[in-house]
Amino acid sequence: MPHKLRKTRWHRGSRTCGWGKVGQHRKSGGRGGFGKAGLHKHKWTWTVKYAPNHFGKHGFRCPTGQGEVKTINVGRLSELVEELVAAGRLKAGGKGEVEVDLSDFGFDKLLGGGSVKRPLTVKASAFSEEAERKIVEAGGRIVKAGG
Repeated sequence: MPHKLRKTRWHRGSRTCGWGKVGQHRKSGGRGGFGKAGLHKHKWTWTVKYAPNHFGKHGFRCPTGQGEVKTINVGRLSELVEELVAAGRLKAGGKGEVEVDLSDFGFDKLLGGGSVKRPLTVKASAFSEEAERKIVEAGGRIVKAGG
């Protein structure tokens, strides 16, 4: 609460306001430096109390990582194809073979879990060896997308 007996009131006109001869309370020296200066030195107790995780490395980020890869197993793909053929959204060919593009369903990679019921021609950007083996054994094939 401001009042008339504050220090700044009774030091009016004294130039240094009780802080010595020349500029001793004027610049960043009076507060220990600008910004985060001194956090490893004279402001260490503040660092320990209020910013204990400021220094050091935190977590891991794989430099070769490409984000999340959306995957689907061949068993789930087979179920999905059966549902879509029954609903009339996919058409089976002459030998019962169905063409499926994984990118249309939002998947990036085909994995080998489960079993395949009908021959499928799958277009995928990536797939495991087990997935390829199961698709070929069922009479289908895998086409590498983009090449």
